[in-house]
Amino acid sequence: MAKKKKKEEKKPLVYAPVIPQPITETIEKNYMPYTMSVIVSRAIPEIDGFKPAHRKLLYTMYKMGLISGPRTKSANIVGATMKLHPHGDQSIYDTMVRLTKSNETLLHPFVDSKGNFGKQYSSNMACAAPRYTEAKLDPFCNEIFSGIDKNAVDMMDNYDGTMKEPVLLPTTFPNILVNPNSGIAVGMASDICSFNLAEICDGTIALLKKPNLSTEKLMEIIKAPDFPGGGQIIYDAEQMRAIYETGDGSFKLRARYTYDESENCIDIIQIPYSTTVEQIQNKITALIKEGKLKEVVDFRDEIDKDGFKLTIDLRKGTDPDKLMKKLFKMTPLENSFKCNFNIIIDAEPRQMGVGEILTEWIYFRMACVRRELSFDLQKKKDKLHLLEALAKILLDIDKAIRIIRKTEKEEDVIPNLEEAFDIDEIQANFIADIKLRNLNREYILHRVAEVGDLQKEIASIQEILADEFKLKGVIGSQLTNIKKKYGQPRKTQIIYSEDIDTYVEEEQIENYPCRLVLSREGYFKKITFKSLQGNDEQRFKDGDSLRQIFDAENKDEVIFITDHCQMYRARVCDFENTKASAMGEYVPAKLGMEAGEKPVFMNLQNEFKEGENFVYIFENGKGVRVPQKAYETTAVRRKLKSVCSNASPLVEVFAEVEKKPFEIMLISSNDRAIIIKTSLIPLKATKTSGGVQLMTVKSGVTIKRALADFETVFENTKGYRKLKLPATGVLLSEKDITKQQLSIDD
Repeated sequence: MAKKKKKEEKKPLVYAPVIPQPITETIEKNYMPYTMSVIVSRAIPEIDGFKPAHRKLLYTMYKMGLISGPRTKSANIVGATMKLHPHGDQSIYDTMVRLTKSNETLLHPFVDSKGNFGKQYSSNMACAAPRYTEAKLDPFCNEIFSGIDKNAVDMMDNYDGTMKEPVLLPTTFPNILVNPNSGIAVGMASDICSFNLAEICDGTIALLKKPNLSTEKLMEIIKAPDFPGGGQIIYDAEQMRAIYETGDGSFKLRARYTYDESENCIDIIQIPYSTTVEQIQNKITALIKEGKLKEVVDFRDEIDKDGFKLTIDLRKGTDPDKLMKKLFKMTPLENSFKCNFNIIIDAEPRQMGVGEILTEWIYFRMACVRRELSFDLQKKKDKLHLLEALAKILLDIDKAIRIIRKTEKEEDVIPNLEEAFDIDEIQANFIADIKLRNLNREYILHRVAEVGDLQKEIASIQEILADEFKLKGVIGSQLTNIKKKYGQPRKTQIIYSEDIDTYVEEEQIENYPCRLVLSREGYFKKITFKSLQGNDEQRFKDGDSLRQIFDAENKDEVIFITDHCQMYRARVCDFENTKASAMGEYVPAKLGMEAGEKPVFMNLQNEFKEGENFVYIFENGKGVRVPQKAYETTAVRRKLKSVCSNASPLVEVFAEVEKKPFEIMLISSNDRAIIIKTSLIPLKATKTSGGVQLMTVKSGVTIKRALADFETVFENTKGYRKLKLPATGVLLSEKDITKQQLSIDD
């Protein structure tokens, strides 16, 4: 009987010890490579203005011959692109959709499309499947592939090593700033707005000529971003400067609209690039449900083949401009665009301003042009080398034929030609391969005649390669041609932040009577009458005194004219209530005036009326009247520049109301005075008119004061009145001099 096998004992499982790994090491070894891959190879554009997905798609279409051939089905393009970009057909098609003319995402589309490719301004208008749409490259793409077949850029293997693809595309213009681009990487994002092609070309040419061009000069050339959807950009100089210098910042965009009086409706014809029609409709719907848009009867999407249109029907009696101010504040019809100019430069992400980006592009483009010229130079040298051999056999064609015919072995033909004509192997092969029919004097003479032209072309290329200034000249010429061929007017209008009238709900503003006080140093007080009952004595800081005082209501609008010849408009409700004993609010700081600027005049100005004028008195003794209607604008502008002449410092401003002239007393620095009626001062339609001489003043003498309430200072004024202009001043009496000095001190 076989012995029973002993029951094998189970061995205990032995687990490998767990070795703790610091989190910093885990991130460094496992997470950082992924992060860098996403940043460098996926989400952030490079200096040519493309992400890898864009570049692979466009290069595939280029190799398919779609830059000159007919359109093909989008499905064919998507399938071919997968040889370079194996990330799924849908992601490739989505990339192509954004580059098409039909989608309206780009100022200068790269893909000429046919079929439904959706719209950038709508999230619901989806594109058709790739089997239904067709596409080819737009002729504009000639500018992004120029020189690619002349070794302009480096080529690299595709993901499986079966094909070559460009590392960058040799764009002949700064595409990085011409078409918008955005991407989210890991711990980093990029948002690049688009600029007008013509302005970018001009700005780049200016930088080519003057590399240290200031930001101010660049901003004069490249005025502001420009978007394919149009709209209006609210221009704030300081915000825009920050974007141009650092590549970081934001600005506001708002819709454009028209009012159809016959239908009593507003047509929104352009919306901000950063929003969609659905977002706007959803917000308007919510506001109507909340009862905050009682002025709106109905609204509808009327987008058709003619373009974008969102129609809003108004309730009878609604002011369309006031409603639009409300909609701008409460809906995405006014939206912000956040700029974050992150770009890959030499495999590293960098945040740069507009000037720095253009400078980097110039370095990149110079390298491309230098490589193209070197390629052409070598080709021409090779051709010249062959033609020099032709020139040698021209001396004895029969000898060349005889050598070839009498050589017994084929492999001896080339050595025999080399020896006979003192040429190298390449030249000998060229001569040996000439067809028998071309071995005639006419053909050879015609070809040899090209030698002189080739030598000139070679010398020209060598001259350009040796001179950086001439190399930049080539780039500048290309940019000029691109601007001439593809430049187009701005689509996005520029409006200035000081011209924007912000919507404020009127029902939230309490209306009550108040007294407004302006001091000579620019301090403003708004005092309620209740406060005045306790103490109405106005106090000012040392050295300051009263300039103007009058009564108003809290909902009134007030203007300030300054010594810098600018007009600022504000609401009385913008200022805080104060007491007569307080110093008040400093108007220059409150209204954002320039350094050293102070108000010299304040007036209630709810509207600019016909027949009412401003009277300006200048230091040089001149004066002018300007109709208030000259300052009326279509939009309520918060700041008007050049409201009067700046040829001489402004002394005083008066308001002439309801065609009622009044008397003004002018006092010079040598204590002479005249009193004239404002009706004597000529009325000029031009705001910046220097006026006429009111009071004759000697050299070094100026007008130091102008008064309308002079009777409170002087008792007997009969001797100062004048009926003709210009008038000579009358010397003030000692008593009058003392009184006016006391009034100034007070």
